[in-house]
Amino acid sequence: MVFSVILFTAQSAGAGNVALEEATVEMVMGNVDAPVAMIEYSSLSCPHCAAFHRETLPKIKETYIDTGKVKLIYRDFPLESLAMAGAMISRCAGKAKYFGLIEMMFRSQEKWTRAENPKEELERIARFGGMSKADVGECLDNAALLDSIKARALNGQKEFKVESTPTFVIDGEVVPGALPFEKFQKIIDKALAGKK
Repeated sequence: MVFSVILFTAQSAGAGNVALEEATVEMVMGNVDAPVAMIEYSSLSCPHCAAFHRETLPKIKETYIDTGKVKLIYRDFPLESLAMAGAMISRCAGKAKYFGLIEMMFRSQEKWTRAENPKEELERIARFGGMSKADVGECLDNAALLDSIKARALNGQKEFKVESTPTFVIDGEVVPGALPFEKFQKIIDKALAGKK
């Protein structure tokens, strides 16, 4: 899928559960001082992104992130309005709950993206992050958060030529697609070898 700028109308408001400053920071999984940075540009409604999170990320996490060799920097690259809503809700829940909500959204992607009322499904998921229905509404009305997510996605297009999801940048090397673990392993091992 090719990303195009998504136009939303939003009123200015505060973030649902956390301050805007926390909702807009880089979301990093693992040791922030890890020698190799793996940036993921992903859309919560993208099936290939969900497959990466279900099948490949657990192996990368166990082998590289949990051992302090790699940090994963997750950057929202929403391809449509539902993905943008999911990205905003995840960020409003805060850093401590962010990756848990992202994983929950990827694992239940078919359910909430195809639901008769997707907003209700997203509100249900948000409850696991401690957010009320009112928090979700306030979060989705936050123009500054919306602008922050759009700006980071546009920066990915400009800096790394990101055009589809998922796209990864591993120590500066752009890697498009949800590759199998073994291919990521070769790229990551090469990046780690260059750090010695």
